[in-house]
Amino acid sequence: MFARTGPHLVAASLMLAAAAPALAQSATPSPRPAPAPSATPTAAPLQVQPTPAALPLPTVTPAQAEELRRIIVQGRIAHGLRYSTQAAEVLPADDAGLVRAALDYARAIHIGRLDTADFQEDWALRPAAWDPIPGLTRALADNRLAQWFADLAPPYEGYETLRAGLARYRLIEAAGGWSAIAAGPDMTVGATGPRVAALRARLAVEDDGVARLGNSFDADLKEAVIRAQRRYGLNPTGTVSSGTLAALNVPVEARVRQIMANMERWRWMPKEMPTDRVQVNIASASVAVFEGDRPVMSMRGVTGKPGGGETPMLVSNIHSVVINPPWNVPAGIAARELFPKGPAYLARNGFKVIGTGANRRLQQQPSHSALGKFKFDFNNPFAVYLHDTPTKGTFSRYDRLASHGCIRLERPADLANLLMAGDPVWTPEKVAATLATGQTTRVPLQKQVAVYLLYWTAYGSANGTMNFRGDPYNWDKTLASKIEARSATQAQSAR
Repeated sequence: MFARTGPHLVAASLMLAAAAPALAQSATPSPRPAPAPSATPTAAPLQVQPTPAALPLPTVTPAQAEELRRIIVQGRIAHGLRYSTQAAEVLPADDAGLVRAALDYARAIHIGRLDTADFQEDWALRPAAWDPIPGLTRALADNRLAQWFADLAPPYEGYETLRAGLARYRLIEAAGGWSAIAAGPDMTVGATGPRVAALRARLAVEDDGVARLGNSFDADLKEAVIRAQRRYGLNPTGTVSSGTLAALNVPVEARVRQIMANMERWRWMPKEMPTDRVQVNIASASVAVFEGDRPVMSMRGVTGKPGGGETPMLVSNIHSVVINPPWNVPAGIAARELFPKGPAYLARNGFKVIGTGANRRLQQQPSHSALGKFKFDFNNPFAVYLHDTPTKGTFSRYDRLASHGCIRLERPADLANLLMAGDPVWTPEKVAATLATGQTTRVPLQKQVAVYLLYWTAYGSANGTMNFRGDPYNWDKTLASKIEARSATQAQSAR
């Protein structure tokens, strides 16, 4: 357990938003455990385990077949496995085909719709393999189909709020959605006219506290705009400028697909999370720390920029904190951004050239390090980590996707002291004294702490309000397309 450093509790909405994410601003990857020594020549040969025989499909009674059809048809819509609610669901007429459809549906809601080949390399958060046949067989034998299927969904409030949000936004879509607000000058208190009337109508669709009729921008409408800006992760100024207008003009159909994509990513999550963990929401560049499954610290972060610097989604364990870290510059960053600036720039900024010729590389010394005073290491194939930064200005921005893939932290010293709390040697005073020496020191944690880099762009608040963020990497659109393509393939093969 962590020891508290202060009552830095976050709101329930951040609890969901920060759940949670291209080479990075990276030192060489964290050392991996050495492989075990190979067996001696006299060791007994490894036994190859035979592939287990495929389990037979369970049989169903006519009543169970009817119940399965109802569960699948309703569940595929409720869990966001199908976008359209208009076309009739076609299920196999024969019992064997129906059971296969039920098994496919069970896998979809438990571990996701995607096949292994559908995952991008930087979607390193992957569900564990799972065979639903034994569970379905038992559920049929015990006549508890509804409960068995209900228990397959991710056991998280974040998933349930999305499921409720999906139903609500489908109702909004069925009612006609909302109309786009025409481009024009910024709107603020005192503005009047048809664009203000359109703004009122648009806000009222998602916010019951907005008076739908009227064409004047008054103080109440400003408060409604501020609420909307908070829901969309924008600077809550109360003025409708181009950024706010763009968020409001995203069609409801896109929001439905965005919710579906986030529900799918919840299915990739482990079915039980450690109660002590660090979660990064890549999309909103926010960080939350949980102790005993309660948020005890939150801070802004800076995550990877689109177009080559994306922060990957992954799960790992923070195993050590590096105080006064040097920056071992990745070869690509060195070649593209630093070596062309010349020796004088490199010397002035604390870079040391190591090696010669094609093997030369750059290391920035701790006194100048772009990693600041702290680095938090966890094993991963992308060489990303959490770290401090000497440049603090980015934290004041609402758009904080600016790194090469690593996560910069607004309050790294607080996180370091929290992770090392309880260590009799590494007290805050000892940490401060080590910082003052300027010497690089690696501190292995007495207890490794789970870290989740996740990509949440839609989540529900405790009061049921849906919150949306931008899709900076276009992962929502990509994932929604993959879900629909995979669903269509499965439906075709089932016929």
